[in-house]
Amino acid sequence: MNPGLLVVVSGPAGVGKGTIVRKMMENDPKFVYSISATSRLPRATETEGRNYYFKTREQFEEMIKNEELIEWVEYCGNYYGTPRSLVCSEIEKGNVVILEIEVDGALNVKRMFPDCILCFIIPPDFSELEKRLRGRGTDTEESITKRLSRAKEEFKLIKEYDYLILNDSIENAAQRFFSIVQAEQMRTNRNKELINKFENI
Repeated sequence: MNPGLLVVVSGPAGVGKGTIVRKMMENDPKFVYSISATSRLPRATETEGRNYYFKTREQFEEMIKNEELIEWVEYCGNYYGTPRSLVCSEIEKGNVVILEIEVDGALNVKRMFPDCILCFIIPPDFSELEKRLRGRGTDTEESITKRLSRAKEEFKLIKEYDYLILNDSIENAAQRFFSIVQAEQMRTNRNKELINKFENI
């Protein structure tokens, strides 16, 4: 029971994706966070192998060439992508792999892994998103403007996702996320071995 599952989480910058994912993962040790690779420089609070695998632009392009990524995109001038090996091995172990990636990458993953679940995190409204972005104190005014503009583009792709997760509070959003994963794990098409036990009585 509780078969392996790939869950993709997206949402605009500042919506609280990382915080929600960390809170939700406290519920079950079988949740595995898939760390992305990026060509951007680390922020002061970020560390290699925990937040991202930080690569030079040349190293990242070599990973693309060698097909070491299940998806990759160029976003705001930097590459972001998902290493293939970790995702596949953890799903085979029966774990729930969580990818926190932006919308273009998410749709690429869905094409390669049709059985994956796409979840889009939304703020209560757009003004709240801007407030959260400014409250981080890590972005320049130019960066904030770009991220808000990009958010408007991302919202247009919400209908491509399987679920919405409203982030009105971290606790509520994490519980909604956890409930989605639990329900998906119990879908009949993911539990054929369990079903066979009862069909063959």
